[in-house]
Amino acid sequence: MTASDVAPRLGPHEDEPHPRGFNNRLNWLRAAVLGANDGIVSTAGIVIGAAGATSDHNAIMIAGVAGLAAGAMSMGAGEYVSVSTQRDSELALLEKERRELREEPEEELAELAGLYAAKGLSDELALEVATVLTAQDALAAHAEVELGIDPDDISSPWHAAWASMLSFTIGALLPLLSMVLVADSAGVAVTVVVVVVALALTGWVSARLGYSSPPRAVARNVAGGLFAMAVTYAIGAALGTQIG
Repeated sequence: MTASDVAPRLGPHEDEPHPRGFNNRLNWLRAAVLGANDGIVSTAGIVIGAAGATSDHNAIMIAGVAGLAAGAMSMGAGEYVSVSTQRDSELALLEKERRELREEPEEELAELAGLYAAKGLSDELALEVATVLTAQDALAAHAEVELGIDPDDISSPWHAAWASMLSFTIGALLPLLSMVLVADSAGVAVTVVVVVVALALTGWVSARLGYSSPPRAVARNVAGGLFAMAVTYAIGAALGTQIG
């Protein structure tokens, strides 16, 4: 295969487009999926546990709504703090790289060439590539190879926080509504079915986002949710009996 054969196909293929902002978008998409998953499991545990202790729909609803509100705020705040810390680190590293490029341009060029040489390029080719990329955008070249950061795709804490908080709320509403809107005798069973279906969906989506096996992710998600509901129901039933 010659260079002329490869040239027309340079760039990502149709099944793997990587547009600008891909990393940041993937970051908040994963936050949304995890938020929804946590909302489903934690709220299902609360309402199932409450149902094990009492048949009072008002008490179950109050417990579920309180859990939804607390969980959504906790998820949003936690995600904001986590991604803000990551963003601060990225910005600090980029600023350090800018300073080094201003103060030690020759040393930085040699460092970049060394990084490409470590990837398998000959010393001559590594220096040539480093020189060309430095002339085009020195910061971007160093950030990508040395730091693994795209200066134009810095993580957004607000995107992740809102995605996590809203998705948690949506996920939490599924077990909450299925429990309080269904008749007493069927509330727990319907909630379990709704939760299993919802967890299967979030497991499949998370697997697709992470390019992993969907069946394994779905089975793990569903098994974890069923275990959580079984434990909380047993605890609720035991406490309800003791208190009653």
